[in-house]
Amino acid sequence: MKYIRFFVLMGAVSGVLLVGCRQSAAPAVNAAAMQAMPVATETVALQPVASSSDYVATIKSRRSVTVMPQVDGNLTSILVRSGDHVKAGQLLMTIDPAKQDALVNAQIATERQKKALFDYNTIEIERERKLFADGVVSRDALDQAEQLYQNTNADWQSAIATRKSLEEQLAYYRIRAPFDGVVGDIPVHVGDYVTTSSALTTVDENRDFEAYIYIPTERSADVRMGLPVELLDTDGSVIERTAIDFLSPQVDSNLQGILVKAPVSPGDQRLRSAQLVRARVVWNTRPLPTIPILSVVRQGGQSFVFVVATEGGRTVAHQVSITIDQTVGNSYAVSAGLKAGDRVITSRTQFLADQMPVMPLGA
Repeated sequence: MKYIRFFVLMGAVSGVLLVGCRQSAAPAVNAAAMQAMPVATETVALQPVASSSDYVATIKSRRSVTVMPQVDGNLTSILVRSGDHVKAGQLLMTIDPAKQDALVNAQIATERQKKALFDYNTIEIERERKLFADGVVSRDALDQAEQLYQNTNADWQSAIATRKSLEEQLAYYRIRAPFDGVVGDIPVHVGDYVTTSSALTTVDENRDFEAYIYIPTERSADVRMGLPVELLDTDGSVIERTAIDFLSPQVDSNLQGILVKAPVSPGDQRLRSAQLVRARVVWNTRPLPTIPILSVVRQGGQSFVFVVATEGGRTVAHQVSITIDQTVGNSYAVSAGLKAGDRVITSRTQFLADQMPVMPLGA
């Protein structure tokens, strides 16, 4: 019986001790729950941010030509290869001139015939003039001799002109480079029959480029001369900064866009004629708050940041909805939701909640 009382008494004492321990631990747990989380912060500053739009631009040379023959015939030789650098007047290809040579030779024979007849009539007219002066022949006979002399002279001069024209056409059978440049693709082969509508090759002068950009008509009111343009490579790096120097007065009916041009400096080996690049047209520049990309939290398609605020004597994280304008390097430009001087939390944002106590550690 004594043992039973002893165990009952010990059980009651243990219960009291356990309750006392729980009551003493509760304040410690609450204090830990309310402990402020250390976070890094950054003060929002205004930076000049460009408002821009990206378009596809085509690089074109101011001196680019498709070489086409001016005569018909079979190609007898191709003296260059694609990619060759050629000089102005350099021979590129030849077309069989046999038919034209025959015409020139036939005309030379005709010219000699006309010349012989003219020479004979030159002697005859001198004889007729002497006979008329001596009163042997009439005025009418002299006039007829003069007319014949003039006709044969005209025939001879016409034969000379025809022969020169045919000889000049012989030059068309030798295709030459119109200016210094680089030979493009050559789709024809030796022996092919070509006509005046056949494209033999291209010659491009890889300098004095222009960027052709089509601006949508809905932005027609914003387009003006001198607008800055940035040409970008596939990585988004700037190849060149230029500006619009041509603005078409008409709208392209097929693309429903306005053609603008921007000059490109020569000598950049990254650019070629007919190359497609990204062109960023800068409409204006304005100061906007910028924040690190990692400070932005996205929830349900909306962007938020946590800013340091003081409420009820406590320093807390306050969740703010923002509108992102565009990316600037490793930062976002914010068009709404923040102002200069706000302290944005840049670390441990995934653990934060609205009104949660924080301990700012600075930048």
